[in-house]
Amino acid sequence: MRFMMLMIPKGYETAEPGTMPEADAVAAMMKYNEALQEAGILLALDGLHPPSMGARVTFQGGKPKVSDGPFAEAKEVLGGYWMINVKSREEAIEWAKKCPAGDNETIEVRQVQEMEDFPADVQAAAAGFDDMQKRAGGR
Repeated sequence: MRFMMLMIPKGYETAEPGTMPEADAVAAMMKYNEALQEAGILLALDGLHPPSMGARVTFQGGKPKVSDGPFAEAKEVLGGYWMINVKSREEAIEWAKKCPAGDNETIEVRQVQEMEDFPADVQAAAAGFDDMQKRAGGR
């Protein structure tokens, strides 16, 4: 089963452009990332720049509208993620508990929806997408 572990750092929603973590925090996180890789469960990971460097596209009335960050209404934002492949939700949670996160950080663990999770009509509607995704270099 694939799970995303989403890093949610408090205060990141108001971080200035170019805000970077401390070197010692990065070093601890790299050891954690290596443990995920050595366990053979790490599929992908990335850190994200602060929302002040991002944009949101909304579709009110069916028309796209772009808003540049920061986003005043945001209470929690993502700082990064890991995609892991483990046997259970419990195993994913155990890995999240090993993360060297600080007091101001939360990790949300979410299972990725797989095609077989959907009913037959949804699978039929999405037929061919897996082939297209594989040709594009996806999973």
